[in-house]
Amino acid sequence: MSIQHTAIAAIRQDYALSSLSELDVLGNPLNQFEKWFNEAIRSEVVEVNAMVLSTVSSDLQPSSRIVLLKDLSAAGFSFFTNYDSRKGAEMLENPKVSCLFFWPELQRQVRIEGEVSRLPEADSDEYFASRPRGSQIGAVASAQSQVLPDRRTLEERVEALTAAFGDGPIPRPQHWGGYLLSPHRMEFWQGRSSRLHDRIVYLKNQEDWTIKRISP
Repeated sequence: MSIQHTAIAAIRQDYALSSLSELDVLGNPLNQFEKWFNEAIRSEVVEVNAMVLSTVSSDLQPSSRIVLLKDLSAAGFSFFTNYDSRKGAEMLENPKVSCLFFWPELQRQVRIEGEVSRLPEADSDEYFASRPRGSQIGAVASAQSQVLPDRRTLEERVEALTAAFGDGPIPRPQHWGGYLLSPHRMEFWQGRSSRLHDRIVYLKNQEDWTIKRISP
């Protein structure tokens, strides 16, 4: 089959901003991620904490979507979502997931593989209370991933909840909360010229990490 859209096929960009050596990276990938993340913040990367979360269904169908990183610790990466959503149902059945950060302004990406577990309810309560009020009401109103007859139905739910809560506190709904992604494999990718990219991989072995360079 010949390429039908040669204009698409011709889109490319050469990368030459930086390099990455296995001799220069930190011994722990979470520390290395924090270093790169802070550099991305200083470089004013757009939506620096946006990550592609990929889950797998019971029939082995993968699906991906953007979620936002909300915390980083020695244990891993934290994010929040609706437990009853498609991703919530898939993570309940299969906690093995992958995440991808892409920071084009720095010609970098980070790939993460690991397992998720729910954060303690106190952590979810704390973060939910810090969210803008509109986001709190939205989390209560939305039966995420479920079929809606129309947009107006959702807007009416929001209006009703806004009136019902008034100026009072909005409790976190039980269907909404946080996850911790504990990684066992992380890859740091630095774009290089002629597609000869630098790829440094960390693999977890018990409590230690081994570092390897892999081919682009």
